[in-house]
Amino acid sequence: MPFLSTHTLRTIASTTTRPIRSLRPIPAQARLGGITLPFAALFGSSAAQAQSSKSNSGNEMSGQPKVQKSEGEWQAILSPEQFRVIRQKGTERPGSHPYDHQFKEGVYNCAACDAPLYTSKTKFDSGCGWPAFFDTIPGAVVRHEDRSMFTTRTEIVCANCGGHLGHVFKGEGFGHPTDERHCVNGISLSFKEDEKK
Repeated sequence: MPFLSTHTLRTIASTTTRPIRSLRPIPAQARLGGITLPFAALFGSSAAQAQSSKSNSGNEMSGQPKVQKSEGEWQAILSPEQFRVIRQKGTERPGSHPYDHQFKEGVYNCAACDAPLYTSKTKFDSGCGWPAFFDTIPGAVVRHEDRSMFTTRTEIVCANCGGHLGHVFKGEGFGHPTDERHCVNGISLSFKEDEKK
């Protein structure tokens, strides 16, 4: 980040007396000392936003996830890439995971805690580069508002351990009953094939 002199900061502060108008309201985290700075959101913490976010139903995630581990414990059981995606809310490269093109019958579990999340009956090929599902196993996934990446999205996490799975997108016209696409990082999943064929 370039260094701004005290003179430059005073000039900005003295010339900015009213909030800058934008298409969307600027979050409180982007307002500093009464001066609205649209670029201040660049320096906000997604962890702070995730703490204050609410699920789509308007309720906060009920209590803590059932599985409680320290970050050190998660690091000991997850690979570095799994830790980055699941615990630090990262994203794997599109097209990098074999589950994107897998359509065997079975159940997709959380890679961190092994809780069942999705069945193969709700998986479809969306062409997005990540495994896609149109519905979850009831109660397995919790939704949160995610204001990172300069937009508002719906983050999905494992209800059992709070691990980051990906995001949900609505109204894309794939023709499924829920009209949703759960775009899930393949590394956040583990697959158990159905033994009864």
